[in-house]
Amino acid sequence: MDLGLKDRVVLITGGSKGIGLACAKAFLAEGAKVAIASRSKVNLVAAERQLKAEGREVAKVAGDLIDPANARRMVAEAEQALGPIDVLVNSAGGAKRTPAEEVTAEAWRAAMDAKYFTYIHAIDAVLKGMASRKRGAIVNIVGSGGKVAAATHLPGGAANAALMLVTAGLANAYGKHGVRVNAVNPAATLTDRLKAGMETDARAAGITVEEALRRATARAPLGRLAQPEEIANAVLFLASDRASYITGAVIAMDGATYPIVV
Repeated sequence: MDLGLKDRVVLITGGSKGIGLACAKAFLAEGAKVAIASRSKVNLVAAERQLKAEGREVAKVAGDLIDPANARRMVAEAEQALGPIDVLVNSAGGAKRTPAEEVTAEAWRAAMDAKYFTYIHAIDAVLKGMASRKRGAIVNIVGSGGKVAAATHLPGGAANAALMLVTAGLANAYGKHGVRVNAVNPAATLTDRLKAGMETDARAAGITVEEALRRATARAPLGRLAQPEEIANAVLFLASDRASYITGAVIAMDGATYPIVV
């Protein structure tokens, strides 16, 4: 199926590893022009090297998106390299998992900075330009913790829930300007970030990381955890013209681990 993404300019925050890197590979395979952003120059160089080995070229931009000025600079650099941004994929930032009894005011603030504001600042930096061109797609990779509260992920879950509301609200407000905004909610996905989350869950339950991972896998009705490429496939579709009447959607990608009707 031709998704109509050839030559589209795509900016992926958190694009140097995990789900973000899987998204970069998927968009490049469709012929899109891709810029990846990360606060780590080391990770960006490693991702660029990996993509070059696969015959792919990307633009790369370093910056911590907790600072809105960095987000504006990131967008300006990406557009200077590739042209006006057609698609923004938000995959940067992840809130640290903290057992409920250890949560502090600082932990709540840190979670919003790490997950919520990194997305908001990137959106703010592209949204007006997309609206002026009457075209654009934003896909937020959020997380199932925003719908199902976990005692080890309350600050991060709150940030995720806020991003879901932002997704729906902006879709409603900017539909008349030709901008679509959607989100996907992965559950546990086999990335490096999963390991850190499993360590917190294991500590809270008094079990090993291996046992925590085994239990997470056993809870999945499909009998396995998601691969980053599977999340990327959904992102690709939502960003494409094939999803031209899908906006304001928050799509569960948890393998029916949380069978919730909304």
